[in-house]
This record gives sequence, C-alpha cells and structure tokens, in this order.
Amino acid sequence: MIKHFKKDQLMVKVYENKNSMGKAAAEEVAEKLKEIIHKKREAIMVFAAAPSQNEFLDELTKIEEIDWAKVVAFHLDEYVGLGENAPQKFSRYLNGHLFNKVKLCKIYLIDQIGESTEKKLKQYSKLLHQYPLDIACIGIGENGHIAFNDPHVADFADPENIKKVDLDEQCRMQQVNDGCFITIDEVPTSAISLTIPTIMSADYIYCMVPTKNKCQAVYNCLKGTIQPKCPASILRSHQRAKLYIDNEAALLL
Repeated sequence: MIKHFKKDQLMVKVYENKNSMGKAAAEEVAEKLKEIIHKKREAIMVFAAAPSQNEFLDELTKIEEIDWAKVVAFHLDEYVGLGENAPQKFSRYLNGHLFNKVKLCKIYLIDQIGESTEKKLKQYSKLLHQYPLDIACIGIGENGHIAFNDPHVADFADPENIKKVDLDEQCRMQQVNDGCFITIDEVPTSAISLTIPTIMSADYIYCMVPTKNKCQAVYNCLKGTIQPKCPASILRSHQRAKLYIDNEAALLL
C-alpha cells in the first residue's frame, strides 16, 4: 500500500499496482467474511462482474480458509436482451471467475430468476428482502456509476431494491473500452441493476477500482460533492465502506 486516507466516512487505500490492490482487497474481504460466518453461521454477498474485479476475485478464490459452503451469493446487474450463451453476460463472468471455482451454499443469478424482465425484478426483489446483504463487492464505472446506476438513473432514495435501467452512452462505450464488445452498437441499451439503496444497505462495502481509465471517476467520487451526478460519491456516507485503487486510478488525486 502506498498510502491511505479517509474522505468523509469512506476509507481509501492506494496501491502500487492492480495486482497488489486485488490481493489486499481479497485478504480483507476474506477476514471479514470469516468473521461474519463465525458470528452468524451464514454470510450474504453480492459481487460485481467486470474486468476491474479480475485480480480481486482471482486472489479471493485462492484463500483456502473461507467456508464458501456458508455463503449465499447474488450479483449486482445483468444486461437485458443478450442471448443466453452470450460471452458478455455478467453471470458467465461470475461463473468463470468465482462460482465455478468455489462451492457456495446458494447462488442467485438475475438471468436464472423468472422468464420476463418483470418476473426477474419481482422475484429477485423478494430474494433480496429475504437475504439482507452482509458484504457488497463492487466497482466504479467510468461515468461514476455503481452497478448500472448511471448518473441519469441514479437515485439515492430509490424506493425499489432492483430495477430496469437505460444505459447511457459513456457506460456503453466503457464496455467497448474494456474489450467486452467490438462496437458500441453491440452493447445492450438496458440492464437490470440493484439500486443504490440496496448496495448501501450492505453492512460492509468493498470497492475495487484499478487502471487509468477510472482516474476521472475516482477523482469525481472523492473530490466533488455527494450527488447523483457521480453515483459512487454516495460511498462517502457509508460508515463501513472501503475503496481500493491502484496508482493509475489515483493519478488525478
């Protein structure tokens, strides 16, 4: 770790590179996870699916002391309109990087709940009420989004815990920049996303944000006011949230 500091309630930790960032975040998540399982006999987690999570998830699955059989897992968001076998589906990402590597108690994927979008929203909402989140592992988008809560749909007092959203152009272009799609025309225009209050309801939030293309979003998150224009800025109001960034993401700080 190069340095750490606090911005409002948010603890920020800066690392030399994304590998050391991912390893440190994984170790801290693992310790908290073991603590929760010891106290409650079960832990409820939600995971983001994005290249920014690669190093973190790779390190997390290597930690042998975690009793994954006592973990119930959700995922943050999913595209609407992609084919069932599309490689860009977030459920496929999480299966490949996490769920196929460790044996969890239960896994609830958005695209496996209900047939229509309306049914997915209704049934996933019920599950989220049934399983209050202990830990949220998330990232920040280039436009400052958390999950798919882009600035134009971000609502800090959203009455829903999951909803269908329209994706803005910067968010869709990020999917091209990340190498997930070849052109922006291939990127879906809508998605299903956990809302900001749902994410903020987690007892602990761990946010991993590496690479230079996120430096402006990190700056806006930490240096601007807390407002939906930069949805991630709300993390500064959570008493048990941590932001992990590498030296590239910290360039503008």
